[in-house]
Amino acid sequence: MNATPSSSRPRLVSVLLPVFNGERYLRASIQSVLDQTFGDFEIIAIDNGSTDGTAAILDGLTDARVRVVHQAHTSLALALNRAIELARGQYLARQDADDLSLPARFEQQVAFMEDHPECALLGTRAAIWTDDRPSGRAHDHPTDDAALRFELLFNNPFVHSSVMLRKSAVEAAGGYSTDALRQPPEDYELWSRLARRHAVANLDERLVIYREVSASMSRQGPNPFLEKLLLICAENLSAALGMDGPSADLQDVAALTHTSYRHLSKHPDLARMCSLVRAAAQRIHLSAPSSDVLERGEGRVAALHYQYLLYRLNIGWHRPLVRFARNLGARLVFKRQ
Repeated sequence: MNATPSSSRPRLVSVLLPVFNGERYLRASIQSVLDQTFGDFEIIAIDNGSTDGTAAILDGLTDARVRVVHQAHTSLALALNRAIELARGQYLARQDADDLSLPARFEQQVAFMEDHPECALLGTRAAIWTDDRPSGRAHDHPTDDAALRFELLFNNPFVHSSVMLRKSAVEAAGGYSTDALRQPPEDYELWSRLARRHAVANLDERLVIYREVSASMSRQGPNPFLEKLLLICAENLSAALGMDGPSADLQDVAALTHTSYRHLSKHPDLARMCSLVRAAAQRIHLSAPSSDVLERGEGRVAALHYQYLLYRLNIGWHRPLVRFARNLGARLVFKRQ
C-alpha cells in the first residue's frame, strides 16, 4: 500500500471513496466532489486493487485535497474502514466512484449536522440514472427519524453514496462490519446499529445521482447478501421489540418481506407476525407521536398479507404437481412389479 502526500491541515469533512475498476465514471465522480460549494473537505480515494486505468486516473489528480491510497483488493467494508482510519474530518461523506454529488450536497448536509448534533447518519434523496441516462425514477426515501427507524426494521432507506456520518458515532459503533456472516450489505448493517443509538435523517432534496450499472464493487454477483439481509431485518425487529434475539416469527416476517419463501418456518403464523409488526410500530410511535409510523405499520401488515397470499398460492400450485408425480411414480413402480 502507498499513499500520495497531501496537506496535513484537518478538514471538516472526509470523503470516503473506495474504487475497484471504476475508470469509466471515476473522473466525473471526483469532479462532482471537487465542484462542491462547500470546500472544507478531503477525499480519501482507496484504489482497491484495480486492474484497469483507475490507478493512473487517481495518480494524475493534482488537487491537494485528494489523498490516494493503493492497496491489494479486499472487501468493500475493509476498504471503507481503512479510509475511516485515515480520515481527519469530523464528518464522513460517502461517494461511490460511479455516482455524482450535486454542488450543494455537502453544504446542506454540514449545515444540518451542525444544527442537529444528535444526528449520526444523514442521507439525501437521489435521482436514478441508467448508465449515462436519467431514468425518470428516484430514491425518495422518508426524511424524519421515526419513519426511518421503522423502515430500517425491514430494509435500507438510505442511498449509500449520499450519506454523511458523524465520525465519532461510527468509531463508537466499531465501523463497518467485516464479519463475512453479516456483510454485504455492509451499509444496512451499520445503519441499523447507528439508528439504535442516535437520530438519523434524510434531506428531502435529490442531491445525488445514483447510477445503475452492471459492474461495481457493491453490485457484483447474482445476490450475495439475501441471507444476511434477512438476518439483519430479523435482528432489527427483535431490537425494536426489546427481545434478546429474533424469534421464529420475526424470521418469518423477514422472509416474507423479502419474498424468500424457502426461509420460512414450516408453519408460519401470519396473525402473530402482524401482531409483532404492529407492536414494533407502536413502540417507535411512542417516541414520536406526531410521526406516521402507525400508518407505516399498517402498510407493512398489508404487505405481509399479500406476500403470505403469494406464498400460499405458490404452495397451492406445487401440491397438485407433487401429488401427480408421486401417483405417476407409484403406478410405474406397480406396473414393473
